Amino acid sequence: MIIGVPKEIKISENRVGMTEAGVKQLVKEGHTLFVEKDAGVGSGITNEQYEKAGAKILSTKAEVYAKAEMIVKVKEPLPDEYELLKENQILYTYLHLAAEPKLTKVLVERKVKAIAYETIQFPDGSLPLLTPMSEVAGRMATQIGAFYLQRDHGGKGILMGGVTGVRPAKVTIIGGGVVGTNAAKMAMGLGANVTILDVNTKRLEYLDDVFQGRCQTLFSNAKNIEESVKDSDLLVGGVLIMGHKAPTLVSKELVSAMSKGSVVVDVAVDQGGCIETCRPTSHQQPTYEIDGVIHYCVPNMPGVVPRTSTYALTNVTLKYASMLAAMGMEDACAKDKALYKGVNVYGGFVTCEPVAKDLHMEYKAFKI
Repeated sequence: MIIGVPKEIKISENRVGMTEAGVKQLVKEGHTLFVEKDAGVGSGITNEQYEKAGAKILSTKAEVYAKAEMIVKVKEPLPDEYELLKENQILYTYLHLAAEPKLTKVLVERKVKAIAYETIQFPDGSLPLLTPMSEVAGRMATQIGAFYLQRDHGGKGILMGGVTGVRPAKVTIIGGGVVGTNAAKMAMGLGANVTILDVNTKRLEYLDDVFQGRCQTLFSNAKNIEESVKDSDLLVGGVLIMGHKAPTLVSKELVSAMSKGSVVVDVAVDQGGCIETCRPTSHQQPTYEIDGVIHYCVPNMPGVVPRTSTYALTNVTLKYASMLAAMGMEDACAKDKALYKGVNVYGGFVTCEPVAKDLHMEYKAFKI
């Protein structure tokens, strides 16, 4: 199969869809790899390294899309790329379509075979291609929160771990999944007072066990969210419902009740956000204030730690890229049920029911 790896164009997105090691593996398996010039520079991968691995470097994005039967990316195509998408072309990337109605319509109209990393799902409910980026984003959420809590960055001037005789920062994390767990690890490592809320009592039991009671776990309901958020110095939103737009769990009124200089980091913003006052920002202008509360809502947080993120991502995406290239999308999905769940658009229809429901579009199951 002919596989294309274009350079990402989202603001401050320095990741790339495949490392030189991934390229080398796919070339060894008999496939042709086209990589856009300088696609890997942000992740510390040179054109020469790609060429040494067996890829051919193309000067423009248009050439990559025109030649490739499968496009391997990191983030969803942006409007400048819509015209480049072709009928029956496999698009293998993060899509988050429940928050992207325009892109979804383009993929449907152009009859693209779109596979979303974030909806590939194992039988136990885990999301293997989302996990490494959720780990990165969760850890970054605490790191970023600590940065903006500093007075010189607009915060209330609190050190996350406090010092002897002075209370540490109070961190509230909504969602006890991969993002929440990693945010908690970092926050507790810095010495903060941490509360995690989740609706899954088994998950809360697990968190109690692994953290050995060093953080407070609460069932996520309106009362517990309200009581926890109001007193928080840092609020981290880490809610994910596979394929769906994130539910709004923290109201504007509740954010306004937080003290001035508090910080909100909504990692769920790429799925619409779970905090009412959140709207997508960028790495160039990452924050804004509402009622004195600093909001950080960058959808592609791992994009600024690309050396870590790109290699972690290829570690999990390569397996399915190899299957898709060797067998074609239909046969690969027939063989692997997890990959089958990743199909979001096929044959001019939305094939992921949660996406179709959230966007009020026609749903048609992908039959194999």
